[in-house]
Amino acid sequence: MRNNKKHSSHSHHNHGDMDHSKHDHNEMEHSQMDHSKMNHSAMDHSKMNHSAMDHSEMDHGAMGGHAHHHHGSFKEIFLKSLPLGIAILLITPMMDIQLPFQIIFPYADVVAAVLATILYIYGGKPFYMGAKDEFNSKAPGMMSLVTLGITVSYAYSVYAVAARYVTGEHVMDFFFEFTTLILIMLLGHWIEMKALGEAGDAQKALAELVPKDAHVVLEDDSIETRPVSELQVGDVIRVQAGENVPADGTIQRGESRVNESLVTGESKPIEKNPGDEVIGGSTNGGGVLYVEIKQTGDKSFISQVQTLISQAQSQTSRAENLAQKVAGWLFYIAVIVALIALVIWMVIADVPTAVIFTVTTLVIACPHALGLAIPLVTARSTSLGASRGLLVKDRDALELTTNADVMVLDKTGTLTTGEFKVLDVELFNDKYTKDEIVALLSGIEGGSSHPIAQSIISYAEQQGIRPVSFDSIDVISGAGVEGQANGHRYQLISQKAYGRNLDMDIPKGATLSVLVENDEAIGAVALGDELKPTSKELIQALKKNNIQPIMATGDNEKAAQGAAEILGIDYLANQSPQDKYELVEKLKAEEKKVIMVGDGVNDAPSLALADVGIAVGAGTQVALDSADVILTQSDPGDIESFIELAQKTTRKMKENLVWGAGYNFIAIPIAAGILAPIGITLSPAVGAVLMSLSTVIVAINAMTLKLEPK
Repeated sequence: MRNNKKHSSHSHHNHGDMDHSKHDHNEMEHSQMDHSKMNHSAMDHSKMNHSAMDHSEMDHGAMGGHAHHHHGSFKEIFLKSLPLGIAILLITPMMDIQLPFQIIFPYADVVAAVLATILYIYGGKPFYMGAKDEFNSKAPGMMSLVTLGITVSYAYSVYAVAARYVTGEHVMDFFFEFTTLILIMLLGHWIEMKALGEAGDAQKALAELVPKDAHVVLEDDSIETRPVSELQVGDVIRVQAGENVPADGTIQRGESRVNESLVTGESKPIEKNPGDEVIGGSTNGGGVLYVEIKQTGDKSFISQVQTLISQAQSQTSRAENLAQKVAGWLFYIAVIVALIALVIWMVIADVPTAVIFTVTTLVIACPHALGLAIPLVTARSTSLGASRGLLVKDRDALELTTNADVMVLDKTGTLTTGEFKVLDVELFNDKYTKDEIVALLSGIEGGSSHPIAQSIISYAEQQGIRPVSFDSIDVISGAGVEGQANGHRYQLISQKAYGRNLDMDIPKGATLSVLVENDEAIGAVALGDELKPTSKELIQALKKNNIQPIMATGDNEKAAQGAAEILGIDYLANQSPQDKYELVEKLKAEEKKVIMVGDGVNDAPSLALADVGIAVGAGTQVALDSADVILTQSDPGDIESFIELAQKTTRKMKENLVWGAGYNFIAIPIAAGILAPIGITLSPAVGAVLMSLSTVIVAINAMTLKLEPK
């Protein structure tokens, strides 16, 4: 988890939009989330041990279900199968053609049959287990097609060897084709799984926001440390400066600023006083708080977010894979054509001829190139993306992005920097220069740890301006500060405390502090959560690609409206995780393809539910684990690069599917003997050459994938 800046307790520092009634936490509904909609009965997610799941035993079935593959398994199976495969290739001809590197010796075919049996049982297991799953779900696809090819070629080859020794006649075997198919398909899956990477565990990362232990205040005011799991509603806990709050509750005593940005998306640390609510997982600033527990267990804010993530991740697969569909069509075509060939050749010729045509059809249907068509593009796309800071965890995200209708964007940390900055300094008196006003502002704020004060001091440092030395600085309760310097008395107060209109353009959503001398404004400073430089370009790119941008933020109405108006987009403010989740749910119910971009815990459920979830990398581990794509540099401009990557990758995938499957669609009918009446038959040797050529074309095409330079 990233470290949060610790903010000292400066509750007296009220200048500049410190009217926190505007972001009342009841309004923000963190404690009032609708439990009836949460479907807790479905499963107690809070008790699930997600980190303990044994991923190595996960189903390696249908190629469409990529989330279930584990590339470690495919790597191990491939590496152990490779020596066996090489041995078979060295001692068996390719469709009766002896290649220069092959070594043929007496009973070489028997040795090949024994080795092929071991390879079929061990190397073929992921495929026939996958085929079983595909048939159980009534959707034969890639695994079924591969299983059909390896089973037919293996069984027929064993029969061919047996026939040679029993009947003495020479029957062609397919051990070479059987071996290359298994090795290529295992390699393809290993490449693909390695490229996709491992998905993180969002629930585990979320749980880490909440401390393991809490400091419980006993009746005699002594402190007892207890595990958070043993906290009861009504317990009073002490939260020290810099600690994360262990559970949802209400402050009994103490004042501080609490940073809720990771949890709610609110950009400013919130001033907290007795009676205010605090959320488990948020970070206490500089003061000590005594908090009475109001929610524990599955009713807590963090647990409800966990439940939403679990619901989102258990949704059906994001999109059926195109290669899986093509493989399904090929499976049915190969079986039907092979059966037709068997019947017709039995009628017009004899059983051995019919069997040869049938087996050749099924073996040639094997998707060597199709098996590599997608993994090779994925591997190329993933390495290209990674060099640009775009980490793609779910390959389907690329294809879905090209069909997206709506992009829902978080504000704080995604479109904006998430930090206060001086946006403008205005002069109202000719006696002072701008530099002198900045020197006074930084001087009167000297020593304060308030976020607004810190941003003014940083601004002065960047401008190389030395702060004015103040003789004394006092707090004006509820308004700001005042101080004495060079015989003059100055005040820095909120616009509300100043009470008069100022002739200046205040940046949208900015907080204004007014510098006053002798009851007259001499200057003002506007501060705000600044938009990232590339945010405007991103919005233009989205509109150009017919993707509607919507900003959904946990921040207050004023800050949200300011950012949205500058960007020219629709917005929703004060959004809780439940609100964002329901927004994505509503858009999906309208049959829109939704991309969600965010960086906080409050974005995690909607990142998991959206068709494509994009996490900006400076955000929480929870958001990163819930997303399909991670932007490591937290730059909105990288979303534009990802859209380009998605479009080009999808185009390459489709081209490769045409090359990979096109060969099969042409070769299957010819292998079945459809053109035999006019003297054209596809000999197994020519079929093998075409198969190899198709695979080479697919590989070269994948390597030509490139991104425009930034």
